[in-house]
Amino acid sequence: MLKGAMHVHSTYSDGEFTLEELRRAYVAEGCSFVCITDHAEYFDSESLKAYVQDLQTHSDAHFRFIMGLEYSCDRGMHILGYGASTLANTTEPQAVIQHIEAQGAMSVIAHPKDESFPWIEGFDSLPRGIETWNSKYDGRYAPRPGTFALLQRLRQRRPEMRAFYGQDLHWKKQFRGLFVTVDCPSSSTILSAIAAGKYSGHKEGLQLPSSGEISPELLAEFGRAHERSHRMWRFFKSSKAALDRAGIRVPESLKAQLRRIF
Repeated sequence: MLKGAMHVHSTYSDGEFTLEELRRAYVAEGCSFVCITDHAEYFDSESLKAYVQDLQTHSDAHFRFIMGLEYSCDRGMHILGYGASTLANTTEPQAVIQHIEAQGAMSVIAHPKDESFPWIEGFDSLPRGIETWNSKYDGRYAPRPGTFALLQRLRQRRPEMRAFYGQDLHWKKQFRGLFVTVDCPSSSTILSAIAAGKYSGHKEGLQLPSSGEISPELLAEFGRAHERSHRMWRFFKSSKAALDRAGIRVPESLKAQLRRIF
C-alpha cells in the first residue's frame, strides 16, 4: 500500500509551496506520491513542458509527483484531470471531460457546488469520479453527505464512477491530513490502481471506500459535524466582511491560523 495525497497545488499556479517544498512536506508525512493538479489556465504550451519536466526532476523511486491539471469551466465548475498533460480549448464541462478522457487520464469533478448537482446529473458525458470530500472546500472535519448521495445517483448510470478524496492544498498553513492509500506494487502503477478503485481515503483513523458507499449512520454524523464547522466558518467570514467594511485589515498570522482550523 502506498500513501499519498490528491489535488495539490504548487507555485506553478496559485499554491504557496514549491515542488521541492511539497516533496519535503509529504515525505515527512510518510507519503510516496502526490497527485498534483495545478490550474491549467496558468500555463501555455512552453510553460507546461517546463512543468512536466520539473515534476519528473523532483520524482524518483522513493517519491513521485503524478502529473495532473485542474480545468476551470463554465458556472464556476472545476474538473480535475489526473494524468492529464494538455490544455483544453473549451470551458464547457462535458467537452473538458471528453478532452481529459481522450488523453487516457481520469476526469473528476472537484468540490461540486450543491446548486450544480441537478446540472451534473443531466450530463451525457459523466466523469470518472466526484470529489466527495475536499478538505479545503468542505472543511477538515467532515464532508457534505449530499455529495456522496450525488455520486450514488450517478453510479446508477456509470457504476465504475469513484469517490475521490482531495486536499485542494494551496497554503503552507492549510490542513493536510486527508490522505489516500493505494493498493499497488509501485508508484508507476498508481493511476491505473486508482482507476480500478484500489484505494481508500483516510483521515485520523477514518477509512472511506473508493465506491463512496457510506453507512447512513456515518453520513448522519458527517452532516452534523459539517454543519457545526460550517456555522463557525460563516461566523468568521461575516466577521471578516464587517472588518473589511470598517477598513480594518485582518492580520496574515490570524488568517494562517484559521486555515489550520478549517
